[in-house]
Amino acid sequence: MEQINIDDFGKLDIKIGKISNAEKVENSDKLLKLEVDLGGEKRQVVAGIAEQYSPEEIVGKQFPLLTNLKPVELKGVESQGMILAADENGKPILLHPDREVKVGSKIR
Repeated sequence: MEQINIDDFGKLDIKIGKISNAEKVENSDKLLKLEVDLGGEKRQVVAGIAEQYSPEEIVGKQFPLLTNLKPVELKGVESQGMILAADENGKPILLHPDREVKVGSKIR
């Protein structure tokens, strides 16, 4: 993988978000539609985590969210960001702060 410099990393806007609502995306086994609280704003994000996480178990949890990714449409649902997760044998594992953090806090 190509190395980047600190200026490239600075182009990423990563903040702590909290899932306020989650539901399965219709006609998909892998996708969840998430409503994410970022403090002063809410975002809708589609994440391919439904095979590992149920909507009920992730509501109220915090995680890092890439917020300046161009919106895309997945299965007819707009996604306005991307959850950051580890990849373990092709399966996403959500990342969490080790204690409660103010939503909207910037990752640096």
